[in-house]
Amino acid sequence: MDYAKLETVMRRLALEAGDKIMEIYNSDDFEVKTKSDASPVTEADEAADALISAGLRAAFPDVTLVTEEQATTHTETATTFLIVDPLDGTKEFVNRRGDFTVNIGWVEDGVPVRGVVYAPARDRMFYTLADGSAVEEFGPFDKDKVGEVKPIRVAEADNDALRIVASKSHRDQATDDYIAKYKAADMKSAGSSLKFCLVATGEADIYPRIGRTMEWDTAAGHAVVTGAGGKVLRFDNHEPLAYGKEDFANPFFIVTSPSVDLKPA
Repeated sequence: MDYAKLETVMRRLALEAGDKIMEIYNSDDFEVKTKSDASPVTEADEAADALISAGLRAAFPDVTLVTEEQATTHTETATTFLIVDPLDGTKEFVNRRGDFTVNIGWVEDGVPVRGVVYAPARDRMFYTLADGSAVEEFGPFDKDKVGEVKPIRVAEADNDALRIVASKSHRDQATDDYIAKYKAADMKSAGSSLKFCLVATGEADIYPRIGRTMEWDTAAGHAVVTGAGGKVLRFDNHEPLAYGKEDFANPFFIVTSPSVDLKPA
């Protein structure tokens, strides 16, 4: 993979998809449909997916592409592939809460190594550079010219005063029970893969996810966290979260700064 080309293409497509999403988000009304798994899908999901998929296939025609909105790609068996969630946090989008993202990731031998997470309603964009390090770029964003970029790094955690982030739409008792094992100084809620990015920037120390997710939900954020010095681990055994699983479904996981003293499941 040409990582410099990948960085440029992913960044541009994320911004283009973000523009399309915000055009629909700011309209008076938009259609919400229900998929077979009972999750919502909107015309924004579909429009962003069409744009990103076309762009990735044009730039990398020989690379396997897996995307949430195209069920025909869910039968792929590769361990090296591009993976897309064109609109992560559809519930946040539908309820006009702003915490939704465009996710484009590159998985190599089962490990997410490059990615971009763009939150168009929050004007925040995080991505990996060609060398694998993670940055946040600050707007206003120009598709053809990179603006102000700042390297990001996970925090050195204080285990007596941890900053924890958890899901906004999927918080449950099991999550609360696990969080209670830690000494927390601050609790945040956020939607979509923004939670990964809050750990990557050092705004939070740990994000436990006890609930169903798919690889397209997590790959891009996983790459950003890794590029910022963090870890994404299975909840049950604290082994690295792997990708290219048969059904692309994730086990429960923990996103963390390495300095956090992790508690057993």
